[in-house]
Amino acid sequence: MTHITLIRHGQANTEARDEASYDRLSALGHQQAAWLGDHLAETGSHHPRIYCGTLTRHIETATAMGCQEVIQDPRLNEMEYFTMAQAMEQQFDLPIPQEREGFIEHLPKVFQAWAANKIDAPPESWQAFEQRTQQVLSDIAEGDGPALVVTSGGFISMAMRQAMGLDTNGMARVALAIMNTSMHRLFPIGGHLSPVLFNAVPHLDSTERQYAQTHL
Repeated sequence: MTHITLIRHGQANTEARDEASYDRLSALGHQQAAWLGDHLAETGSHHPRIYCGTLTRHIETATAMGCQEVIQDPRLNEMEYFTMAQAMEQQFDLPIPQEREGFIEHLPKVFQAWAANKIDAPPESWQAFEQRTQQVLSDIAEGDGPALVVTSGGFISMAMRQAMGLDTNGMARVALAIMNTSMHRLFPIGGHLSPVLFNAVPHLDSTERQYAQTHL
């Protein structure tokens, strides 16, 4: 097994409340990704294999980072949070938040309902999301050399749930904490992928860039 560095995409369209509108980077998102690419190049990071999902925000992030020969895999795509949020609004009269603070309470409720199979006809079951996350990471870990993976916050939080044995609420707290273009590393220890890095943004740590440490 080899280690995997997961990267959340750059800031997307923060005004969106549906999947299609959300799936593109903002100007800041492109800048965050470019800074991360520069940081990886300056520090001599070696990743012979680079992957991303097939969502526009994943591909734009990898491109802005300057990544070459990126392998696109739909198993790395995000869950359809806004689609499920719309279903929750219809079924349980739970409004979709209009500001970041509202998602702190909203996201755990969506996760809990989804995991308990209470959302009618979700785009994907909780179990299917769990399985594809585990399978794609297992497949990547069995390859040759360290891998860089551009994906989304929900996917990363599921990977951390599996690595650390988190419950649904713990996974929700992890998801809420993940910053745009943050790095998270899974390292093989005792035959299992274990987290050795979480939410690192060294490319955004300087005083003049701290404004770019975004969650939405």
